[in-house]
Amino acid sequence: MTSNSNVSSMRRTVEQLRLEASVERVKVSQAAADLQQYCLQNASKDALLVGLPAGSNPFREPRSCAVL
Repeated sequence: MTSNSNVSSMRRTVEQLRLEASVERVKVSQAAADLQQYCLQNASKDALLVGLPAGSNPFREPRSCAVL
């Protein structure tokens, strides 16, 4: 029974390795260039870089309310 489970385990491993080998690879330099280009293109939309408009900031201090 142990040899059957061992063979089964090895088959799963081989299938996983075949799957990983078929994945298309990209050079790190190309991936870094693509990431840099994406960041530069979307910098104007990044709230951490440009900030939030005062009216749409959910974390702003609440206004005080005076009851008449």
